[in-house]
Amino acid sequence: MCKFVVSAVPRFDQWLTPDEVRGLSSALSDPASFAQNRWDSYERFLLLPFEPNPLYRGYGYFTNVDLSGIDPGVRGAAVARPKPLPGAIQIVHDAAGTHAEVPAQLRDRGVRVRSLGEMWGASSDELSDFLRISEEPTDRLSALSVALTNRGYRLEVPDGVDEPIRVQDLTVLSIPHEAISVLRSVRAGAKSQLLFTEEVFSGPGNSEGQRLYASATDLGLSADAKMVYLTVHAPDLKAVSVYRRYATSGPRTRLAWMFSGLGGFRTKMRNRTTLSGAGAHVDDLQTYFGAQAQSYDSSIDMTHVATDTHGQSITRGVFRDESRGMSRGLVRIEHEARKTVSFLSEHAMLLSRGARSDTIPILEILCRDVKATHSTSVAPVDPERVFYLESRGMHESEAIRMIGEGYLSYVLDRAPIEGIRDIMYPSLAARWDGHDIHWSEGRFPSLPALSVTGTEASPEWRFDTKMR
Repeated sequence: MCKFVVSAVPRFDQWLTPDEVRGLSSALSDPASFAQNRWDSYERFLLLPFEPNPLYRGYGYFTNVDLSGIDPGVRGAAVARPKPLPGAIQIVHDAAGTHAEVPAQLRDRGVRVRSLGEMWGASSDELSDFLRISEEPTDRLSALSVALTNRGYRLEVPDGVDEPIRVQDLTVLSIPHEAISVLRSVRAGAKSQLLFTEEVFSGPGNSEGQRLYASATDLGLSADAKMVYLTVHAPDLKAVSVYRRYATSGPRTRLAWMFSGLGGFRTKMRNRTTLSGAGAHVDDLQTYFGAQAQSYDSSIDMTHVATDTHGQSITRGVFRDESRGMSRGLVRIEHEARKTVSFLSEHAMLLSRGARSDTIPILEILCRDVKATHSTSVAPVDPERVFYLESRGMHESEAIRMIGEGYLSYVLDRAPIEGIRDIMYPSLAARWDGHDIHWSEGRFPSLPALSVTGTEASPEWRFDTKMR
């Protein structure tokens, strides 16, 4: 007689209860508008699928996600923190809450960081602008992240502050069943220059059950502003992560989104950029390294609204063992977006029979006077390249590793940060060797001082001042 083994299906109502939602709302003193938004998002979480588009549900790699027992109100000791980089804004999210340090010279120039509690007391217009990224989530995990919002801030850089500003945003998951959901709003004034790093790690030791990291980032760039936003995602394999990143680019702005996926169990990333100002330029650069049972689900939405806008999206992933990757990109060019130039590139390399990746590029062109192209591929490592390196005395595993690292470097070399490939290599090497990137006292894998510079493809990125 045959026996059928039925896998346990997680009961989503056990992940988060109504009492926990109400308790979190009360503990954070939610204003009435967000209290209702939080509750609506909780109800959406119970009803929505992981993937709202039925065309892509077969590609959503979110099996074995079970966040039962997560506690958005759990508190613990603050993690050890590195000293802030000279002249930089440092913001740390951990079990103790959110801690922000703004140098006096920036405060004197009008730069300010307002905490979640301070934003609750802001004017209705400011609060509405702060919360716009939380409106009507369309999938289960995004709705959960809104319902669990328990960290947040608004960074404001006034017009005319043209000296480069470095912002280091650090998140450390350090206790079992932790849920950190960060809502950040960044407003870059005219002619401002920002280098923003969002860095996510886990503390040492094994966590009981899965943990949640949710990140909602809303960028608003005024005329002639420049911003580089780099995310280094390197938590342990207990972390389920949800990223929602939105940006609106004004006239003649320059924005570079960057994402380096190194850790985590399941990672969902949604990136949406609207080029609404004439002459705006956006680069979206992403790299993923998948091993063991990791999976990444990335979606890029770039909408050209104004004339003479330029955009490029380049994604590359390397996957081995049983890891999974899915990358879909959408470039939409509106009716009035004349003289648009846009490029979409999605490629993946598979290093084992068990690995899988799907790449789905989409162009929607509603204007004739434009140039838009795309390229995509999923393939195993080239055996001829492996053979060539072996003929030079390298072992097969070393040859495959070198080819894979070079494959990801194609994207890093186009990033407007000087030496980013060398800076990221130790973390990539640790993950390639099967080690987690742990955060502990005296050993901080956070990024060092960085410098924005030009690349061969984009020489105008170079700033005159070092951004620390």
